[in-house]
Amino acid sequence: MKAVLVAAAVMAGGVSAGHVGNVANHWKAHEEFKAAKRGGYFENETCVPTCTTIYSVITGSPGLYTPPTPPSTYALSTPSSPPSPASSTPAVVPTPIPHTCPTPGTYTFPATTVVVTESTTVYAASTTEVPSGTYTIGGITTVVETPTTIVVPYATTKTETEVVTTVVETTTYVCPTPGTYTIAPFTTTVTVSETVVVVPVITSYAPGTYTAPAVVTTVTETDVVVYCPFSTPTPTAYAAAPPAASPAAAGHPKPHKAKPTPHAATSAPSSSYPGTSPSLGGSAGDHWAITYTPYTESGQCKSAGQVAQDLRLVKNAGFTTVRVYSTDCNTLPNVGAAARAVGLKMILGIFIGEVGCDNGSPHVADQLAAIKQWRQWDLVELIVVGNESIFNKFCSVSQLRDLIVHVKTTLAQVGYTGPYTTTDVVSAWLDYDVKPICEVIDVVGTNAHAYFNAATEPQNAGEFVAGQLRIVENVCNKPGYVLESGWPSAGKCFGKACAGRSQQAAAIASIKKSVGKKVVFFSFGDDHWKAPGDCQCEQHWGCGSLFGV
Repeated sequence: MKAVLVAAAVMAGGVSAGHVGNVANHWKAHEEFKAAKRGGYFENETCVPTCTTIYSVITGSPGLYTPPTPPSTYALSTPSSPPSPASSTPAVVPTPIPHTCPTPGTYTFPATTVVVTESTTVYAASTTEVPSGTYTIGGITTVVETPTTIVVPYATTKTETEVVTTVVETTTYVCPTPGTYTIAPFTTTVTVSETVVVVPVITSYAPGTYTAPAVVTTVTETDVVVYCPFSTPTPTAYAAAPPAASPAAAGHPKPHKAKPTPHAATSAPSSSYPGTSPSLGGSAGDHWAITYTPYTESGQCKSAGQVAQDLRLVKNAGFTTVRVYSTDCNTLPNVGAAARAVGLKMILGIFIGEVGCDNGSPHVADQLAAIKQWRQWDLVELIVVGNESIFNKFCSVSQLRDLIVHVKTTLAQVGYTGPYTTTDVVSAWLDYDVKPICEVIDVVGTNAHAYFNAATEPQNAGEFVAGQLRIVENVCNKPGYVLESGWPSAGKCFGKACAGRSQQAAAIASIKKSVGKKVVFFSFGDDHWKAPGDCQCEQHWGCGSLFGV
Protein backbone atom coordinates (compact mmCIF):
# COMPACT_ATOMS: atom_id res chain seq x y z
CA MET A 1 0.00 0.00 0.00
CA LYS A 2 1.30 3.43 -0.86
CA ALA A 3 1.33 5.63 2.26
CA VAL A 4 1.41 9.40 2.35
CA LEU A 5 1.91 11.01 5.77
CA VAL A 6 0.09 14.30 6.18
CA ALA A 7 1.27 15.44 9.59
CA ALA A 8 -0.90 18.58 9.63
CA ALA A 9 -4.41 19.10 8.32
CA VAL A 10 -4.57 19.87 4.59
CA MET A 11 -7.33 22.37 4.02
CA ALA A 12 -9.26 22.85 0.79
CA GLY A 13 -8.54 25.89 -1.33
CA GLY A 14 -5.69 28.26 -0.64
CA VAL A 15 -4.33 31.72 -1.28
CA SER A 16 -2.95 32.95 -4.56
CA ALA A 17 -0.94 36.02 -3.72
CA GLY A 18 2.08 36.81 -5.89
CA HIS A 19 5.64 36.93 -4.68
CA VAL A 20 6.48 40.02 -2.69
CA GLY A 21 9.55 41.93 -3.75
CA ASN A 22 13.11 40.67 -3.63
CA VAL A 23 12.39 38.48 -0.61
CA ALA A 24 10.43 35.82 -2.44
CA ASN A 25 12.20 36.21 -5.79
CA HIS A 26 15.62 35.51 -4.28
CA TRP A 27 14.19 32.45 -2.48
CA LYS A 28 12.54 31.22 -5.71
CA ALA A 29 15.79 31.56 -7.67
CA HIS A 30 17.61 29.39 -5.15
CA GLU A 31 14.82 26.78 -5.19
CA GLU A 32 14.83 26.63 -9.02
CA PHE A 33 18.60 26.24 -9.07
CA LYS A 34 18.35 23.46 -6.48
CA ALA A 35 15.62 21.71 -8.49
CA ALA A 36 17.71 21.74 -11.64
CA LYS A 37 20.81 20.52 -9.85
CA ARG A 38 18.92 17.63 -8.23
CA GLY A 39 17.30 16.57 -11.50
CA GLY A 40 13.76 17.85 -11.08
CA TYR A 41 13.19 18.07 -7.36
CA PHE A 42 9.55 19.08 -7.58
CA GLU A 43 8.48 16.79 -10.44
CA ASN A 44 10.15 13.57 -9.31
CA GLU A 45 9.63 13.59 -5.58
CA THR A 46 8.67 10.11 -4.35
CA CYS A 47 7.23 8.68 -1.17
CA VAL A 48 8.71 5.46 0.19
CA PRO A 49 5.88 2.95 0.83
CA THR A 50 5.31 2.08 4.47
CA CYS A 51 2.53 0.39 6.42
CA THR A 52 2.59 0.64 10.21
CA THR A 53 0.11 -0.74 12.75
CA ILE A 54 -0.04 0.89 16.19
CA TYR A 55 -0.04 -1.47 19.17
CA SER A 56 -0.60 -1.20 22.90
CA VAL A 57 -2.15 1.42 25.12
CA ILE A 58 -1.02 1.57 28.76
CA THR A 59 -2.39 4.17 31.18
CA GLY A 60 -0.61 5.72 34.09
CA SER A 61 1.78 8.57 34.92
CA PRO A 62 4.49 9.23 32.32
CA GLY A 63 8.11 8.65 33.24
CA LEU A 64 9.72 5.82 35.16
CA TYR A 65 7.29 3.29 36.61
CA THR A 66 6.80 -0.47 36.92
CA PRO A 67 3.87 -1.56 34.73
CA PRO A 68 2.05 -4.88 34.94
CA THR A 69 3.63 -7.57 32.83
CA PRO A 70 2.03 -7.13 29.39
CA PRO A 71 1.20 -9.77 26.84
CA SER A 72 3.46 -9.79 23.81
CA THR A 73 1.20 -7.31 22.00
CA TYR A 74 -1.89 -5.20 22.49
CA ALA A 75 -3.48 -4.55 19.11
CA LEU A 76 -5.79 -1.81 17.99
CA SER A 77 -8.28 -3.25 15.50
CA THR A 78 -7.88 -2.32 11.85
CA PRO A 79 -10.65 -2.87 9.27
CA SER A 80 -9.79 -5.78 6.99
CA SER A 81 -11.69 -4.34 4.02
CA PRO A 82 -12.01 -0.53 4.13
CA PRO A 83 -15.34 0.90 3.00
CA SER A 84 -15.51 3.35 0.12
CA PRO A 85 -14.80 6.18 -0.42
CA ALA A 86 -12.44 6.35 2.59
CA SER A 87 -11.90 4.51 5.84
CA SER A 88 -10.10 5.25 9.10
CA THR A 89 -8.83 3.49 12.18
CA PRO A 90 -10.92 4.56 15.20
CA ALA A 91 -9.05 6.93 17.48
CA VAL A 92 -8.86 5.72 21.08
CA VAL A 93 -5.94 7.96 22.00
CA PRO A 94 -4.86 11.22 20.37
CA THR A 95 -2.48 9.71 17.83
CA PRO A 96 -2.80 10.71 14.16
CA ILE A 97 -5.83 9.10 12.50
CA PRO A 98 -5.05 7.19 9.29
CA HIS A 99 -7.64 7.60 6.54
CA THR A 100 -7.44 5.27 3.54
CA CYS A 101 -8.29 6.84 0.17
CA PRO A 102 -8.65 3.96 -2.32
CA THR A 103 -9.17 6.05 -5.47
CA PRO A 104 -8.30 9.57 -6.70
CA GLY A 105 -10.77 12.25 -5.69
CA THR A 106 -11.63 14.85 -3.04
CA TYR A 107 -12.13 13.50 0.47
CA THR A 108 -13.69 15.16 3.52
CA PHE A 109 -12.70 13.88 6.95
CA PRO A 110 -14.86 15.16 9.83
CA ALA A 111 -13.44 16.66 12.99
CA THR A 112 -12.69 14.14 15.75
CA THR A 113 -12.37 14.79 19.47
CA VAL A 114 -10.70 12.54 22.05
CA VAL A 115 -10.94 13.27 25.80
CA VAL A 116 -8.04 11.91 27.87
CA THR A 117 -9.07 11.67 31.52
CA GLU A 118 -5.73 10.53 32.94
CA SER A 119 -2.12 10.54 31.85
CA THR A 120 -1.83 8.05 29.01
CA THR A 121 1.31 6.48 27.55
CA VAL A 122 1.03 5.42 23.91
CA TYR A 123 3.37 3.13 22.06
CA ALA A 124 3.33 4.16 18.43
CA ALA A 125 5.72 4.56 15.53
CA SER A 126 7.48 7.41 13.82
CA THR A 127 9.38 7.52 10.55
CA THR A 128 12.54 9.34 9.52
CA GLU A 129 14.35 9.50 6.20
CA VAL A 130 18.04 8.58 6.38
CA PRO A 131 20.93 8.04 3.96
CA SER A 132 22.93 4.82 3.88
CA GLY A 133 24.72 3.90 7.11
CA THR A 134 24.27 2.19 10.46
CA TYR A 135 22.00 3.79 13.07
CA THR A 136 21.15 3.09 16.70
CA ILE A 137 17.54 4.16 17.25
CA GLY A 138 14.51 3.54 19.44
CA GLY A 139 14.62 2.65 23.12
CA ILE A 140 13.74 5.01 25.93
CA THR A 141 16.06 7.55 27.50
CA THR A 142 15.98 8.20 31.26
CA VAL A 143 18.08 10.13 33.75
CA VAL A 144 18.87 8.68 37.19
CA GLU A 145 20.42 10.60 40.06
CA THR A 146 21.56 7.62 42.14
CA PRO A 147 22.52 3.98 41.38
CA THR A 148 19.27 2.10 40.95
CA THR A 149 17.46 -0.75 39.22
CA ILE A 150 14.45 0.15 37.10
CA VAL A 151 11.81 -1.71 35.13
CA VAL A 152 10.80 0.16 32.00
CA PRO A 153 8.49 -0.48 29.08
CA TYR A 154 9.87 0.14 25.64
CA ALA A 155 8.64 -0.03 22.09
CA THR A 156 10.28 -2.10 19.42
CA THR A 157 9.36 -3.30 15.95
CA LYS A 158 8.77 -6.80 14.62
CA THR A 159 8.33 -7.86 11.02
CA GLU A 160 6.10 -10.77 10.00
CA THR A 161 5.23 -11.48 6.37
CA GLU A 162 6.51 -8.05 5.35
CA VAL A 163 4.24 -6.23 7.84
CA VAL A 164 6.08 -4.01 10.33
CA THR A 165 4.36 -3.74 13.71
CA THR A 166 5.21 -2.04 16.97
CA VAL A 167 5.12 -4.20 20.11
CA VAL A 168 5.50 -3.49 23.80
CA GLU A 169 8.07 -5.23 25.95
CA THR A 170 9.58 -4.55 29.38
CA THR A 171 13.10 -4.86 30.64
CA THR A 172 14.84 -4.67 34.01
CA TYR A 173 17.85 -2.41 33.79
CA VAL A 174 20.61 -1.82 36.34
CA CYS A 175 21.91 1.76 36.37
CA PRO A 176 25.22 1.43 38.26
CA THR A 177 25.94 5.15 38.50
CA PRO A 178 24.04 8.43 38.16
CA GLY A 179 23.68 9.46 34.53
CA THR A 180 21.64 9.28 31.34
CA TYR A 181 20.76 5.85 29.97
CA THR A 182 19.15 4.85 26.68
CA ILE A 183 17.49 1.51 27.32
CA ALA A 184 16.71 -1.11 24.68
CA PRO A 185 17.62 0.72 21.48
CA PHE A 186 18.19 -1.29 18.34
CA THR A 187 20.62 -1.02 15.45
CA THR A 188 19.62 -0.91 11.80
CA THR A 189 21.74 -0.71 8.68
CA VAL A 190 20.59 1.14 5.56
CA THR A 191 22.29 -0.09 2.41
CA VAL A 192 20.46 1.99 -0.21
CA SER A 193 21.28 5.63 -0.82
CA GLU A 194 18.20 6.87 1.03
CA THR A 195 15.20 5.25 2.70
CA VAL A 196 12.55 5.71 5.39
CA VAL A 197 13.17 3.97 8.73
CA VAL A 198 10.34 3.19 11.16
CA VAL A 199 11.27 4.23 14.70
CA PRO A 200 9.38 3.09 17.83
CA VAL A 201 8.15 6.05 19.85
CA ILE A 202 6.81 6.21 23.39
CA THR A 203 4.62 9.28 23.78
CA SER A 204 2.76 10.45 26.88
CA TYR A 205 -0.40 12.56 26.80
CA ALA A 206 -1.60 14.70 29.68
CA PRO A 207 -5.32 14.83 30.54
CA GLY A 208 -7.23 17.13 28.24
CA THR A 209 -9.36 17.43 25.13
CA TYR A 210 -7.61 16.72 21.85
CA THR A 211 -9.17 17.67 18.51
CA ALA A 212 -8.31 16.62 14.97
CA PRO A 213 -9.88 19.37 12.83
CA ALA A 214 -12.02 18.68 9.78
CA VAL A 215 -9.90 18.16 6.68
CA VAL A 216 -10.67 18.43 2.97
CA THR A 217 -7.93 17.09 0.70
CA THR A 218 -7.58 16.12 -2.96
CA VAL A 219 -5.88 12.78 -3.68
CA THR A 220 -4.41 12.11 -7.13
CA GLU A 221 -3.17 8.53 -6.65
CA THR A 222 -4.69 5.18 -5.60
CA ASP A 223 -4.42 3.61 -2.12
CA VAL A 224 -3.21 6.72 -0.33
CA VAL A 225 -3.27 6.99 3.46
CA VAL A 226 -3.74 10.46 4.94
CA TYR A 227 -2.88 10.97 8.60
CA CYS A 228 -4.79 13.68 10.50
CA PRO A 229 -3.10 14.76 13.75
CA PHE A 230 -4.73 15.94 16.94
CA SER A 231 -3.98 19.41 18.23
CA THR A 232 -3.76 20.96 21.68
CA PRO A 233 -2.77 19.96 24.28
CA THR A 234 0.57 19.12 22.67
CA PRO A 235 2.00 15.69 23.64
CA THR A 236 5.44 15.27 25.18
CA ALA A 237 7.66 12.62 23.62
CA TYR A 238 10.00 10.53 25.77
CA ALA A 239 11.57 8.36 23.08
CA ALA A 240 15.21 8.48 22.07
CA ALA A 241 15.72 10.78 19.10
CA PRO A 242 15.77 9.09 15.69
CA PRO A 243 18.48 9.87 13.14
CA ALA A 244 17.80 12.33 10.36
CA ALA A 245 19.36 12.78 6.95
CA SER A 246 21.36 15.85 5.99
CA PRO A 247 18.92 17.94 3.95
CA ALA A 248 19.74 20.04 0.96
CA ALA A 249 20.13 23.71 1.85
CA ALA A 250 16.98 25.78 1.58
CA GLY A 251 17.00 29.03 -0.34
CA HIS A 252 17.95 32.32 1.35
CA PRO A 253 15.09 33.63 3.48
CA LYS A 254 14.77 37.35 2.99
CA PRO A 255 13.18 39.25 5.88
CA HIS A 256 10.73 41.71 4.37
CA LYS A 257 9.79 45.06 5.83
CA ALA A 258 6.14 45.66 6.63
CA LYS A 259 4.17 48.26 4.73
CA PRO A 260 2.93 51.35 6.59
CA THR A 261 0.27 50.46 9.14
CA PRO A 262 -2.65 52.68 10.16
CA HIS A 263 -2.70 51.40 13.75
CA ALA A 264 -1.07 54.05 15.89
CA ALA A 265 0.46 53.37 19.28
CA THR A 266 -1.99 55.69 21.00
CA SER A 267 -4.88 53.33 20.16
CA ALA A 268 -3.32 50.34 21.95
CA PRO A 269 -5.06 49.07 25.09
CA SER A 270 -3.04 47.95 28.08
CA SER A 271 -2.02 44.31 28.23
CA SER A 272 -4.12 42.16 30.52
CA TYR A 273 -1.81 39.15 30.41
CA PRO A 274 -0.63 38.35 33.95
CA GLY A 275 2.99 37.55 33.20
CA THR A 276 5.72 36.80 30.69
CA SER A 277 7.82 33.80 29.82
CA PRO A 278 10.73 33.55 32.28
CA SER A 279 13.07 32.15 29.60
CA LEU A 280 12.67 34.91 27.01
CA GLY A 281 13.71 38.53 26.87
CA GLY A 282 16.62 40.46 28.31
CA SER A 283 17.23 39.88 31.99
CA ALA A 284 19.54 42.87 32.30
CA GLY A 285 20.33 46.01 30.34
CA ASP A 286 18.21 47.35 27.50
CA HIS A 287 18.83 44.86 24.70
CA TRP A 288 18.20 41.17 24.35
CA ALA A 289 18.56 39.90 20.78
CA ILE A 290 19.49 40.89 17.23
CA THR A 291 18.66 39.29 13.87
CA TYR A 292 21.48 37.59 11.99
CA THR A 293 21.69 36.18 8.45
CA PRO A 294 24.97 34.48 7.41
CA TYR A 295 25.24 36.12 3.98
CA THR A 296 28.03 38.19 2.43
CA GLU A 297 27.32 41.55 0.75
CA SER A 298 26.79 39.73 -2.54
CA GLY A 299 24.35 37.24 -1.00
CA GLN A 300 26.75 34.29 -0.82
CA CYS A 301 27.14 32.14 2.27
CA LYS A 302 29.61 33.25 4.92
CA SER A 303 32.25 30.80 6.10
CA ALA A 304 32.17 29.30 9.58
CA GLY A 305 35.08 31.57 10.51
CA GLN A 306 33.25 34.69 9.38
CA VAL A 307 30.16 33.65 11.33
CA ALA A 308 32.24 33.02 14.45
CA GLN A 309 33.81 36.47 14.15
CA ASP A 310 30.39 38.12 13.77
CA LEU A 311 28.93 36.37 16.82
CA ARG A 312 31.89 37.34 18.99
CA LEU A 313 31.01 40.96 18.18
CA VAL A 314 27.35 40.31 19.03
CA LYS A 315 28.32 38.82 22.40
CA ASN A 316 30.75 41.64 23.18
CA ALA A 317 27.98 44.16 22.46
CA GLY A 318 25.94 42.71 25.33
CA PHE A 319 23.33 40.70 23.44
CA THR A 320 22.34 37.31 24.81
CA THR A 321 20.50 35.92 21.76
CA VAL A 322 20.56 35.92 17.96
CA ARG A 323 17.54 35.33 15.75
CA VAL A 324 18.03 33.35 12.53
CA TYR A 325 15.34 32.95 9.88
CA SER A 326 16.03 29.60 8.26
CA THR A 327 18.53 26.75 7.91
CA ASP A 328 20.23 27.64 4.62
CA CYS A 329 23.95 28.49 4.34
CA ASN A 330 24.79 25.99 7.12
CA THR A 331 23.05 28.31 9.57
CA LEU A 332 22.47 25.68 12.25
CA PRO A 333 25.95 24.12 12.38
CA ASN A 334 27.86 27.36 11.85
CA VAL A 335 25.77 29.79 13.89
CA GLY A 336 25.10 27.09 16.48
CA ALA A 337 28.79 26.33 16.98
CA ALA A 338 29.68 30.03 17.16
CA ALA A 339 26.83 30.74 19.59
CA ARG A 340 27.91 27.91 21.86
CA ALA A 341 31.52 29.07 21.79
CA VAL A 342 30.70 32.59 22.97
CA GLY A 343 27.66 31.84 25.15
CA LEU A 344 24.77 33.08 23.01
CA LYS A 345 21.29 31.56 22.66
CA MET A 346 19.34 31.24 19.41
CA ILE A 347 15.84 31.92 18.10
CA LEU A 348 15.28 29.46 15.24
CA GLY A 349 13.03 30.08 12.26
CA ILE A 350 11.17 28.12 9.61
CA PHE A 351 10.89 30.57 6.73
CA ILE A 352 7.93 30.61 4.33
CA GLY A 353 8.81 32.49 1.17
CA GLU A 354 6.12 31.47 -1.29
CA VAL A 355 2.38 30.89 -1.49
CA GLY A 356 1.35 27.70 0.29
CA CYS A 357 2.70 26.63 3.65
CA ASP A 358 1.62 23.02 4.06
CA ASN A 359 4.21 20.78 5.69
CA GLY A 360 4.82 18.91 2.44
CA SER A 361 6.30 21.97 0.70
CA PRO A 362 9.94 21.20 -0.11
CA HIS A 363 11.31 24.42 1.35
CA VAL A 364 9.44 23.79 4.61
CA ALA A 365 10.23 20.08 4.83
CA ASP A 366 13.96 20.65 4.26
CA GLN A 367 14.16 23.21 7.06
CA LEU A 368 12.29 20.98 9.50
CA ALA A 369 14.52 18.02 8.63
CA ALA A 370 17.62 20.13 9.26
CA ILE A 371 16.36 21.22 12.68
CA LYS A 372 15.51 17.60 13.58
CA GLN A 373 19.03 16.51 12.70
CA TRP A 374 20.75 19.37 14.54
CA ARG A 375 18.55 19.34 17.69
CA GLN A 376 20.86 21.25 20.06
CA TRP A 377 17.95 22.29 22.22
CA ASP A 378 20.02 23.78 25.03
CA LEU A 379 20.85 26.64 22.66
CA VAL A 380 17.26 27.33 21.59
CA GLU A 381 15.09 29.92 23.32
CA LEU A 382 12.22 30.03 20.82
CA ILE A 383 11.13 28.58 17.45
CA VAL A 384 9.34 30.91 15.02
CA VAL A 385 7.22 29.27 12.30
CA GLY A 386 6.69 31.82 9.54
CA ASN A 387 7.76 35.45 9.22
CA GLU A 388 4.97 37.79 8.04
CA SER A 389 3.43 34.87 6.16
CA ILE A 390 -0.18 36.00 6.81
CA PHE A 391 0.55 39.61 5.81
CA ASN A 392 2.26 38.45 2.60
CA LYS A 393 -0.66 36.06 1.90
CA PHE A 394 1.70 33.09 1.73
CA CYS A 395 -0.50 31.25 4.26
CA SER A 396 -4.10 31.31 5.35
CA VAL A 397 -4.74 31.31 9.09
CA SER A 398 -5.75 27.64 9.04
CA GLN A 399 -2.71 26.65 6.97
CA LEU A 400 -0.32 28.39 9.32
CA ARG A 401 -2.04 26.99 12.38
CA ASP A 402 -1.78 23.46 11.00
CA LEU A 403 1.87 23.93 10.08
CA ILE A 404 2.69 25.12 13.60
CA VAL A 405 0.99 22.03 15.03
CA HIS A 406 2.95 19.81 12.64
CA VAL A 407 6.26 21.41 13.61
CA LYS A 408 5.46 21.11 17.32
CA THR A 409 4.49 17.46 17.02
CA THR A 410 7.54 16.61 14.89
CA LEU A 411 10.11 18.32 17.10
CA ALA A 412 8.55 16.98 20.31
CA GLN A 413 9.47 13.54 19.01
CA VAL A 414 13.15 14.52 19.03
CA GLY A 415 13.15 16.24 22.41
CA TYR A 416 12.28 19.93 21.96
CA THR A 417 10.03 21.18 24.77
CA GLY A 418 10.50 24.94 24.46
CA PRO A 419 8.10 27.68 23.28
CA TYR A 420 6.79 28.32 19.76
CA THR A 421 5.36 31.31 17.97
CA THR A 422 4.87 32.94 14.59
CA THR A 423 5.45 36.61 13.89
CA ASP A 424 3.59 39.12 11.77
CA VAL A 425 2.80 42.81 11.54
CA VAL A 426 0.03 44.17 13.74
CA SER A 427 -2.38 44.64 10.84
CA ALA A 428 -2.27 40.89 10.14
CA TRP A 429 -3.07 40.07 13.78
CA LEU A 430 -6.02 42.50 13.68
CA ASP A 431 -7.42 41.99 10.17
CA TYR A 432 -7.90 38.21 10.40
CA ASP A 433 -9.54 35.84 12.84
CA VAL A 434 -6.28 34.56 14.35
CA LYS A 435 -7.79 32.69 17.30
CA PRO A 436 -6.75 29.31 15.82
CA ILE A 437 -3.14 30.50 15.75
CA CYS A 438 -3.32 31.95 19.26
CA GLU A 439 -4.42 28.54 20.54
CA VAL A 440 -1.28 26.76 19.33
CA ILE A 441 1.49 29.27 20.13
CA ASP A 442 3.09 29.87 23.51
CA VAL A 443 3.93 33.56 23.05
CA VAL A 444 2.80 36.04 20.40
CA GLY A 445 5.30 37.69 18.05
CA THR A 446 5.16 40.84 15.96
CA ASN A 447 7.43 42.74 13.61
CA ALA A 448 7.05 46.42 14.44
CA HIS A 449 8.89 49.05 12.38
CA ALA A 450 8.00 52.59 13.37
CA TYR A 451 9.67 53.92 10.20
CA PHE A 452 6.65 52.81 8.17
CA ASN A 453 4.25 54.89 10.28
CA ALA A 454 4.19 58.37 8.79
CA ALA A 455 3.17 59.98 12.09
CA THR A 456 6.16 58.69 14.07
CA GLU A 457 9.40 60.64 14.40
CA PRO A 458 12.57 58.67 15.17
CA GLN A 459 12.77 59.83 18.78
CA ASN A 460 9.27 58.40 19.37
CA ALA A 461 9.93 55.01 17.79
CA GLY A 462 10.06 53.25 21.16
CA GLU A 463 6.59 54.48 22.15
CA PHE A 464 5.19 53.24 18.84
CA VAL A 465 6.82 49.80 19.12
CA ALA A 466 5.65 49.38 22.72
CA GLY A 467 2.10 50.19 21.60
CA GLN A 468 2.26 47.64 18.79
CA LEU A 469 3.40 45.01 21.29
CA ARG A 470 0.50 45.75 23.65
CA ILE A 471 -1.95 45.32 20.77
CA VAL A 472 -0.79 41.82 19.83
CA GLU A 473 -0.53 40.72 23.47
CA ASN A 474 -4.20 41.54 23.86
CA VAL A 475 -5.15 39.80 20.61
CA CYS A 476 -3.97 36.45 21.97
CA ASN A 477 -3.96 37.28 25.70
CA LYS A 478 -0.43 35.90 25.85
CA PRO A 479 2.98 37.45 26.50
CA GLY A 480 4.41 39.08 23.40
CA TYR A 481 7.79 39.84 21.91
CA VAL A 482 8.85 42.11 19.06
CA LEU A 483 10.85 39.84 16.78
CA GLU A 484 11.93 42.59 14.39
CA SER A 485 12.32 46.29 15.06
CA GLY A 486 14.73 48.86 13.72
CA TRP A 487 15.14 51.96 11.57
CA PRO A 488 17.00 52.39 8.26
CA SER A 489 20.10 54.54 7.93
CA ALA A 490 19.16 55.53 4.36
CA GLY A 491 15.96 55.72 2.32
CA LYS A 492 12.86 57.82 1.70
CA CYS A 493 10.72 59.79 4.12
CA PHE A 494 7.21 58.69 5.10
CA GLY A 495 5.71 61.86 6.53
CA LYS A 496 7.63 62.54 9.76
CA ALA A 497 9.53 59.24 9.49
CA CYS A 498 12.75 59.89 7.61
CA ALA A 499 15.68 57.53 7.15
CA GLY A 500 19.24 58.54 7.98
CA ARG A 501 22.12 57.75 10.29
CA SER A 502 21.18 60.27 12.96
CA GLN A 503 17.53 59.27 12.70
CA GLN A 504 18.47 55.60 13.07
CA ALA A 505 20.51 56.36 16.17
CA ALA A 506 17.63 58.30 17.73
CA ALA A 507 15.11 55.56 16.91
CA ILE A 508 17.23 52.70 18.25
CA ALA A 509 17.90 54.64 21.47
CA SER A 510 14.16 55.20 21.89
CA ILE A 511 13.32 51.53 21.30
CA LYS A 512 16.03 50.42 23.73
CA LYS A 513 14.66 52.70 26.42
CA SER A 514 10.98 51.82 25.96
CA VAL A 515 10.96 48.10 25.27
CA GLY A 516 14.52 46.92 24.59
CA LYS A 517 14.27 43.85 26.81
CA LYS A 518 11.52 42.38 24.61
CA VAL A 519 12.82 43.36 21.17
CA VAL A 520 14.90 41.58 18.56
CA PHE A 521 16.71 44.44 16.83
CA PHE A 522 16.86 44.39 13.04
CA SER A 523 19.60 43.79 12.00
CA PHE A 524 23.26 42.87 12.61
CA GLY A 525 24.48 44.45 9.37
CA ASP A 526 23.32 46.03 6.12
CA ASP A 527 21.99 43.71 3.42
CA HIS A 528 23.62 44.93 0.22
CA TRP A 529 22.47 41.85 -1.69
CA LYS A 530 18.86 43.06 -1.54
CA ALA A 531 17.14 45.33 -4.06
CA PRO A 532 16.57 48.84 -2.67
CA GLY A 533 12.78 48.45 -2.69
CA ASP A 534 10.20 51.20 -3.13
CA CYS A 535 11.40 52.82 0.09
CA GLN A 536 15.03 52.79 -1.13
CA CYS A 537 15.76 51.46 2.37
CA GLU A 538 15.93 47.66 2.17
CA GLN A 539 19.72 47.53 2.12
CA HIS A 540 20.25 49.82 5.10
CA TRP A 541 18.80 48.32 8.28
CA GLY A 542 22.09 47.30 9.87
CA CYS A 543 22.22 48.76 13.38
CA GLY A 544 24.90 46.66 15.03
CA SER A 545 27.37 49.55 15.08
CA LEU A 546 25.04 51.47 17.41
CA PHE A 547 25.62 48.72 20.00
CA GLY A 548 29.36 48.63 19.46
CA VAL A 549 29.27 45.68 17.05
